Amino acid sequence: MINAVNDGQWSGTWVAERLGVELMGDDELTGLLGLALRRNPKRAHLLVSNVLGKHVPQSPSVVYGYGFALGRRVRELLGAEEAGEAVVLGYAETATGLGHSVADGIGSAPYLHSTRRPVAGVAAAGGFEESHSHATSHLLLPEDPALLAGDGPLVLVDDEFSTGNTVLNTVRDLHGRYPRRRYVVVALVDMRSAADAGRLEEFAAEIGARVDLVAAASGTVRLPEGVLEKGQALVARYEAESAAGGASSGAGEWGLVAQFPAPLAPTHPHPTVNRVDLLWPRDLPDGGRHGFTPAHRARLDAALPAMAARLAEALPPGARRVHVLGFEELMYAPLRLARELEQVAQGVEVRYSTTTRSPVLAVDDPGYAIRSRITFPAHDDPADGPGERYAYNVAGAGFDAVVAVVDSAADTPALHAPDGLLAQLAAHTPHVLLAVVPSYVPERPSMLPEPLRGPAFSSYAPEEVGWLLQDLSEVTLEAPTEEREEAIQSGGAHYAESLPVEYQPSEQYQELFHAALESAATRIAQAVGAVTELVLAERSPRPVLVSLARAGTPVGVLMRRWAQFRHGLDLPHYAVSIVRGRGIDANALRWLAAHHDPADVVFVDGWTGKGAITRELADAIQEFEASDGITGFDPEIAVLADPGSCVRTYGTREDFLIPSACLNSTVSGLISRTVLRADLVGPHDFHGAKFYRELAGADVSVDFLDAVSACFPEVTEAVDAQTKELLSADRAPTWEGWAAVERISEEYGIHDVNLVKPGVGETTRVLLRRVPWKILARAGAGADLDHVRLLAEQRGVPVEEVGELPYTCVGLIHPRFTRGATGADGKAVNV
Repeated sequence: MINAVNDGQWSGTWVAERLGVELMGDDELTGLLGLALRRNPKRAHLLVSNVLGKHVPQSPSVVYGYGFALGRRVRELLGAEEAGEAVVLGYAETATGLGHSVADGIGSAPYLHSTRRPVAGVAAAGGFEESHSHATSHLLLPEDPALLAGDGPLVLVDDEFSTGNTVLNTVRDLHGRYPRRRYVVVALVDMRSAADAGRLEEFAAEIGARVDLVAAASGTVRLPEGVLEKGQALVARYEAESAAGGASSGAGEWGLVAQFPAPLAPTHPHPTVNRVDLLWPRDLPDGGRHGFTPAHRARLDAALPAMAARLAEALPPGARRVHVLGFEELMYAPLRLARELEQVAQGVEVRYSTTTRSPVLAVDDPGYAIRSRITFPAHDDPADGPGERYAYNVAGAGFDAVVAVVDSAADTPALHAPDGLLAQLAAHTPHVLLAVVPSYVPERPSMLPEPLRGPAFSSYAPEEVGWLLQDLSEVTLEAPTEEREEAIQSGGAHYAESLPVEYQPSEQYQELFHAALESAATRIAQAVGAVTELVLAERSPRPVLVSLARAGTPVGVLMRRWAQFRHGLDLPHYAVSIVRGRGIDANALRWLAAHHDPADVVFVDGWTGKGAITRELADAIQEFEASDGITGFDPEIAVLADPGSCVRTYGTREDFLIPSACLNSTVSGLISRTVLRADLVGPHDFHGAKFYRELAGADVSVDFLDAVSACFPEVTEAVDAQTKELLSADRAPTWEGWAAVERISEEYGIHDVNLVKPGVGETTRVLLRRVPWKILARAGAGADLDHVRLLAEQRGVPVEEVGELPYTCVGLIHPRFTRGATGADGKAVNV
């Protein structure tokens, strides 16, 4: 156990005496933790770890040893087989080094940590919020998306487990994208209340996964009433007194003095900083921001002795106390260097900590955990803009030398400025050394492939649409509908990882499609014209149409044809993949940004249901802007029909039969629904799809387009009148469709909005691709539902007429599906 006292006192005494805060729990708790105060509107006190290597300089062997030992405990918990399939995820910024050490202890586990630094060109694989933190947005930026896509245990590592909110937010985000059976939560200290512990258990039961917890110590923090306000007042008063010149020793009830009440000037304006070339191995990641594999670990282990020897040679003669100072999220590389230095530098006491973004009050008292603070400007061009950064307990600690270890992204003029970190360190130690680790950025291909076009890919003419997809036609991806449904609902697979067997329409159904097309062509042509005119008037005079494959693709082609017919415009048109729960294809966005102005891009879809894709696109564009720094894409979708009232740009809000919804690939250029599977789609690939060339005999894709386009001349006046009306109307989304879906989900005991598919188009998809339970039809709905009634009859699905329904119909997916929920003939049965 470490010595966690200052001059014989526990480093939480000062806060405990003034605020009445108590730590209750394991005997070793006060050895692991001290207390401090910070400027934070949500939680004034701060649990300061003595073994994390963040705020308190500590022996690097102790810091690494705690993480490694926790990893060994996880390995024992999981057993060798499951441990071999585990992936470790650490939290930025404080637990990046701890998580990496846990992964080392497990043995062969790859490691990834969240980050608050977006990296241009690297797409986010997820993100989450830390509710109590002063800086909340966490990004996950793995170089290989397959890192998170396996079904082995996910080990989540944080320094403390206080309420469990951060872990819940993480698991909620990741389980929706990459569901798995088991999670292990690891922390140095578990400080949850009994109520918070119960919440985690309830959440685990809700998602149907096992969640274990491993901690070095556990307990709770007793907070008296009004502690937040009292703590804030204490911080404000002390900072005000410090700013006015500082308290004197024995000043009233304070009885203390800030060691550095105001920033100290450097000992000389241009301090001498000796740069040490570590000769860091080429292409070895500096940490887990983009993933760190067992192969990376082996390379680092082999290189560490030589790098530590270079550091030892650079130390000034006679140095006896040396501090290795890491940089914010860069904790693991400095920790391993410090630990190795501890082994090779004989007679030298080595300590380790890192700089941080977290503002904490410094009080020079033996009973307080943060006794000194060095303040300096950020020096890595952070995404959230300039601001103060801090190094705690380094000033006044009597170090003969400080080795600052930063990554190359942080080796900027601000680091070397007169008020920068190096100069501030030089005020408090006679020797400053700088070691720079190359910032690892995953390589991207210099060029993404050109779009696929017909007739090589799709039955559309090459000028009609370019597909920003990769051709997976030779891969077997189809699975029986019942098997897919069971896998999707059990969490065992994502719907985008396989394809349904393509529905082959009967002769009766094909006749119904042609009849529907004949009766609806004029109506569709008018909606196409109206939505295209809105786009030209409000979005861009030369828009780049980008359809969301595949339902949006026929609509995008028709909008392109209208612009050519009415205005002589030859608009570019592409189709891209978007996957619910996974977002839009970031590589497709990169290609578009490289070839067009993002501000001209207009995303196109066929219709809205409850608006899930509308929300998905908005979130995906926001994530893309954060990860790539490319802005200008407008996430608002233009749709033919908006029965859910989810968008502003639409041709109609009526819920009627769009014949292209009746069929699958045979009305969409013979292209399958898009596929996103980690073993087929790499980090630099477009999402995939198949071209069903063998279905050419049943293809009506061009027939559909030509039938609607032939009606353009007769609807011109109607389009002009409708466009004028729409431009002056209040088209703000009301999201009434979403509200109806939530109501239906509860009323029918489904309790999952993803299993409620509103509107004629979505209901048709349920009947063609999923395992339907029942169909709700608005009373009095006529010919628009002929094809729905026919499909429902063929699959043995009841159609229930409903009086109050904002849609023409709603399809309900079987809510508790297993293969036992269908009869021997494959037809659905009632629950």
